[in-house]
This record gives sequence, C-alpha cells and structure tokens, in this order.
Amino acid sequence: MPELPDVVVYIERLEALIGGIALEHLRLGSPWVLRTYDPPATAVEGHVVTGLRRMGKRIVVELDGDLFVVIHLMIAGRLRWRARGTAIPKKRGLAALDFPTGTVLFTEEGTTKRASIHILRGTEALTEHDRGGYEPLEMTVDQMAEALHRERHTLKRSLTDARLISGIGGAYADEIMHRAGVSPIVLTDRLNDAEIGRLHGATRAVLTEWVERLRSEVGDGFPEKVTAFHPEMMVHGKFGQPCPVCGSPVQRIVYSSNETNYCPGCQTDGRILADRALSRLLKEDFPRTIEDLE
Repeated sequence: MPELPDVVVYIERLEALIGGIALEHLRLGSPWVLRTYDPPATAVEGHVVTGLRRMGKRIVVELDGDLFVVIHLMIAGRLRWRARGTAIPKKRGLAALDFPTGTVLFTEEGTTKRASIHILRGTEALTEHDRGGYEPLEMTVDQMAEALHRERHTLKRSLTDARLISGIGGAYADEIMHRAGVSPIVLTDRLNDAEIGRLHGATRAVLTEWVERLRSEVGDGFPEKVTAFHPEMMVHGKFGQPCPVCGSPVQRIVYSSNETNYCPGCQTDGRILADRALSRLLKEDFPRTIEDLE
C-alpha cells in the first residue's frame, strides 16, 4: 500500500508536471472507480490545477471553481505518467487524467477493486473525507500520547489507524516500532512516557528518511516502482533474515492478508510472539524465544 512517503513523492512530481495546467479530460476505464455522481466526471474538464495536497493516504487534486479530485490508491492503486492520450490498460486500468503535457494513468495492480476517485465541490465536502488523525511529521509528543491513549488497542493497530495518526500503513509502522524498540502487540494504554517519546522520534525520523530516499530515487522522473517492500528496510518484509541491529532473525505475525514484521532481540526481549495460525499448527513445538529457533 502506498503510504505517506510514497504519496508525498507522488504529489511533488504531480505538482511539477500538472500544476497550473488545465485538466482536459477525465476518462474512466472502469465504471466502479468513480464513487460519486454529483458533480459528474465532465464537471472537472477545462479546470486548472491550482494545487495538490495529501489527506492521509489520499491524493487531492485541487481545481479552480472549488472542485477537487480525490484519488485513494488503497492497497494496489498506482499512478503512471504517460504521453498525452495514452490508452487506459484494459485489465488493470481505472482512469486517465489528460493534460496538454501528458496523461496521468490510474491503475490497480490487484483484483480487489478498492482504489477510488471522488469528485467533490467545496471544502466542506472535502473535509468529510478527512479521517482526522494527527499529521505524523507535525504532531507533538503530547499529541501522539493522546492519540495512542485514546483507545485501547495494540500498538500496530493504533499506528495504522487514520483516525489517530494520518498516513502511516503497515510497512512504515513496522519500521517505526523497530526503530523505537517497542513491541507491535503492546497495548497502547500501557505505553509509558519513555516509549512514546521513542515512538515519536522514530516516526519523524523514519518517515523523513524515506521521503528523502524516495525523492532521491525518483529525481526528475515519476514514481514507477511503488512498493511496500524495500531492500533497505530493517524488518518489514525481512522474515527470517538477520536484524541489521542485533542479528536476531526477523519474525512475523500473519493475520488475514496482513503481516507484522519485528525483531525479537530489539523489540520483545527475545520473546517470539504467537502467530495464531502457526502456533495452533505447531502447538508445543512453537518457538517461544530466540534460543528456540537455533
């Protein structure tokens, strides 16, 4: 899923390519991608892009006439910059935004059909799409503490809850928790001041570092390989590989279609956290500590 660093870089490149330019056409390749009917898709044609902004994991294209095109990439949605008028791919193409300088293709790599476009008129309508979480690069330590203590959940769940903190998904949450040295399953009402302080610092550091890294990789081009898995990540997607900090094998908790990666040496005092499916299968053979893995 594209998360805050990916969306920030998308927006920066879109600003450079379509800022101040009129949207000629909005073509729809899939009837379900447009989740609103009023204003219609034709209402945005001919209007100039006056700005772009991030709203959580959403990309907001601001147009004159108090119009907004809100693009939610969800898990598998991706944007491509192509020559003006490029055809929408038949199997994975959702929509195309045509400009005099080129076309923004909106595609979905999976089959879940969760990516979407909303066309809105007025800031009040736009505000209804804001989940209300604190901006992670702007929130204070006290605001993070308030967000995490607001409800009693596991840390991983709260970090990825857009109602609490905006724009963080599973990949960067794993990296943040590892950087802070905090277990992904600790209940948020049990976090102490020191742990929240470390989480706050890790959030700013990890997200800032990855924005800069992705920005450098893209340069004057356009993001083409947006993925949740990067070789440079410390634990996310690194199950079984040695932690770059302590050397312990990275572990995972799998639930539904989601996965949490963590280092038992850095985050859980050497304990292996129970994976519901695997622990049921292995029963007494399920490893409880790093030593049991040897």
